[in-house]
Amino acid sequence: MMHYVYLLESSSTPGKRYMGYTEDLRRRLNDHNAGKNVSTSAYKPWRLRTYLAFSSKKQALTFEAYLKTGSGHAFANKRLW
Repeated sequence: MMHYVYLLESSSTPGKRYMGYTEDLRRRLNDHNAGKNVSTSAYKPWRLRTYLAFSSKKQALTFEAYLKTGSGHAFANKRLW
């Protein structure tokens, strides 16, 4: 099983971005676009910009947490968006 950290960008609101973790990338993107996530429903539709696959859940969650820090935002802005 793979574990994914993904970066989404709103198609309706330029500049609105979201980062998350999932084990089922397709289902999760569909959930975001169906408005099933309270924090992203106002900015749908979403498009997948980048995803990274990890074989370890712990590594994926650690990387997601890092991306949500100040230095992680800087890294993502330079390398992933």
